[in-house]
Parts: sequence; C-alpha cells; structure tokens
Amino acid sequence: MSGPYQRVARMLKAMVDGLGHNDVTAYLTMMAIRLVELHRVLKATGSIYLHCDPTAGPYLRVIMDSIFEPRNFVNEIVWRRSDAKGDTGQGAKHFGRVNDVLLFYAKSSEYSFSPLFRELDPDYVERFYRYRDPDGRRYKLDNMLGPGGAAKGNPSYEVMGVSRYWRYSRQHMEELIKAGRVVQTKPGTVPMYKRYLDESKGTPLTTNWADISLIRGWSHEKLGYATQKPLALLERIINASSNPGHIVLDPFCGCGTAVHAAHKLGRRWIGIDITHLAISLIRRRMQDAFPGIPIEVIGEPVDLAGAHDLAERDKYQFQWWALDRLGAQPVSGKKKGSDKGIDGVIPILLGGTADKPEYGRVLVSVKGGGHVNVTMVRDLKGVLEREGEPIGIVLTLVPPTKDMTTEAAAGGFYESKLWQRKFPRLQIITVEEMLAGKRPSIPWGRAPFAKAPTEKEQADQQALRGFGGDLDES
Repeated sequence: MSGPYQRVARMLKAMVDGLGHNDVTAYLTMMAIRLVELHRVLKATGSIYLHCDPTAGPYLRVIMDSIFEPRNFVNEIVWRRSDAKGDTGQGAKHFGRVNDVLLFYAKSSEYSFSPLFRELDPDYVERFYRYRDPDGRRYKLDNMLGPGGAAKGNPSYEVMGVSRYWRYSRQHMEELIKAGRVVQTKPGTVPMYKRYLDESKGTPLTTNWADISLIRGWSHEKLGYATQKPLALLERIINASSNPGHIVLDPFCGCGTAVHAAHKLGRRWIGIDITHLAISLIRRRMQDAFPGIPIEVIGEPVDLAGAHDLAERDKYQFQWWALDRLGAQPVSGKKKGSDKGIDGVIPILLGGTADKPEYGRVLVSVKGGGHVNVTMVRDLKGVLEREGEPIGIVLTLVPPTKDMTTEAAAGGFYESKLWQRKFPRLQIITVEEMLAGKRPSIPWGRAPFAKAPTEKEQADQQALRGFGGDLDES
C-alpha cells in the first residue's frame, strides 16, 4: 500500500481515533474508498467536484487533501442552494443553513478548465458604461497604467502629453490610439482605454454561486428524487472542466442530472448507482429528453435466471427492476411502508380533450416469490374496486396457476370509447413473457396527445424566443 492509499488510511485512522466509531466516520470511510478509486481512474487532465453539506464537508476536505494532495486543491465553491430557512420560530439556535460546498480538485496541474462568465449586473452597467458613441454604442473608460510601475517592468513613455508607466508597449499603444480606443477627457488628464459593453464577456464567475437555486416544488425539472440537483448546476461544472467528447463519470448518479447535462453538452458519460429505482428513473429521464438514445445498463437481469437471482438477493430491488421493465412507475421509493396493495402504476389515457386530458392508472402488483395463488388476483380485483381504477396487472416471477388465469378471465373488460376497443381488467404477465417482449394490453397514456418537449425541442424554442422575442406559435 503506497501513495494515496497509505495517506488516506493514516488519515482515517486518526479521524476514527479522534471522533470515535459513529455515522460520520462510517460515512467518511465509505467515501474514502471510493474517492481513492476515482483518483485512480481520473486522467491527468481531469478534475473532480465533490458536493458536501456542512456536516461532513470539513472532514472530506482533509480526506481529499490526503488523496489528491493539497497542491491539487483548486477551489472551495459555496453554492447557495436555498433561501433563508424560517425555522427560528421553532426554536432554532443557529443562522439559516442555506449553503452547500463543492470541493474542486484536479489530478495534476494540467487539468482542463474554461473560465465562465455571468451577465453584467444592470446597476453596474448603468453606473460604469455611461458613455456612448454617436451611433449609440456604450462604453466605459478603463485604467491603462501599468500595475507596479517600473518594478514590474512596465514601459514608461509619453501619451497625449502625459508620461506614465503603461501596461501596453509603445507600439501597441499607438495601434490603440489609431483605432480610436484611447480617450483623454480633457488636456492633461491621464488617457483611458475605451472598453465597449458589447465586447464584454460578462463578470468572471467566482466561488460564490448564488444564482442557481434548488429544485422548487413547481419546477418542470422536479422528478421527486430527494437529492436532485438543478441541471444548471451540473451544466456549469461540466462546461468549466471538460470539453465536448470528454468523459463525465458520476459515481452516485441518483436521478441522472449529471449524465443528462453531459449528454446535452456533447460529452460521453458513465453513471453509477446501486438501486434499480435510480436506474429506472435515469433511463426514463434520458429517453424522454433524448429520444432514441442508446443506453447500456450493466448489472441488471437480462434473463430469467438473473431475475430469480435478484429476487432472492433483494426483493425490493427486484420489484423496482421488474416495474421498470414493464413500463410502470413505483408507488414509493422506500423499502418499507404501506402501499395499499399497489407496487406500481402506469398512467393511461381515459378520455377528455387535448387541453384537458382525463387520466387513469393501471395498478401493478409484483410477485417475486416462489409460490403464487388465486388469492393474489382476487386481492388485486379488490384494490381496483377500492381505488376506482379500470385495469390491474399481476406481474409474477413464476408461472400462474390455472385458478389464477380463470379468475383473471372472469374479471371482464374495460371498454375505452377513446380507443374504441376493450382491454382485459385483470391481466397476468410473467417475467419470462416480459423479457420476451410481451407488454400490457392497456390504453397507454402518451397517445394520441402530444408528449412533453425533448431537449432538442426545448432548445429550438429558446433559440426562437431569443431571436424574435415571444413568438406567436399559432
């Protein structure tokens, strides 16, 4: 054991000795193992951003120093993720906790980085860009004196009757004067540089990121994932520290914001997560945003034997995987809690109009055990009646009994006037059939009305608005 492995092992031992065995040191140990491996696979030109809250942030900074070495620390970025917390009324004895931290480290001094800029503050523009050319072009006057004077090697010569140490060579100064970029407001004053507003890149981005808020309850981005980050946050990071074609790796990809941003910005990407719930959410998100995108998932069942293995190891992971493959949404991301006999749902279109569609739900019950019986179909029938929904599906790992198929057939049909056809109210699908391509017989909710816009459609709409304002799209 050598290098970062040895350093981080010593650091973790010191932390455990000092802090004891608790949730914090257990978390730090888990993270240290993964951070060492991320350092190993990172290219020399690569960098890493570690998001952390104030609880573990200071300790993670020390661990990152032990792995990446202090000389490769780049920035500690403060992200104001929310507004002031109003919990003082509940007796809180602390200031509002609104900031998280992003620790930015590089693998070496050769890391990729592109400076980013924000739009100039309107008040700043009004205050400083107060001059205009006859054609209306705005500009401000900037200092041209050489900082540090002679000590910094700045040249000394006369410009418009004023001798000073300048930041430009005499030749370059003459070129600026010829181009009309040097202004002397009145005789004897120090000449100034004419800097046009339309040439400004904006304000260089600092380590204080207060312009990207958390995902609000009404945000169109909201997916219901507890730790979801704003897409703009990940786009900023990826734009700053990678170029098109580079690989972005998110080892805790959750609901897939990082891989979404990476694909949108023309990067290759790899996402890692341990739950099939997250994998399901990411796959749906990416396929909705980028129709036709090829996604390879490594580690999920691809055959019946793999499905049996997953069901034996973790019934909840099996349930989330099976629902995803069926095209259903889990009713809960929690392993425990009352689901009222429903494991998943599929939204379906019952009727209405394009402006006011009427939706219903197909209720899905997943059975991953080795034994099934007719009671399971009867229970689902009762749930349908209780919930007032038209169709239910039993998704089973093992083949159904004869009594189950008979009971399902006796359930009758739901007749859709919109689709002008009948659908069995109780359906049984085996995992083997699902893997072979069988899908529920239901009025899927996407058609015949329009779906949500893709990333390309959203970009096209934004470009049109930027070109012509709010357009009449009728």
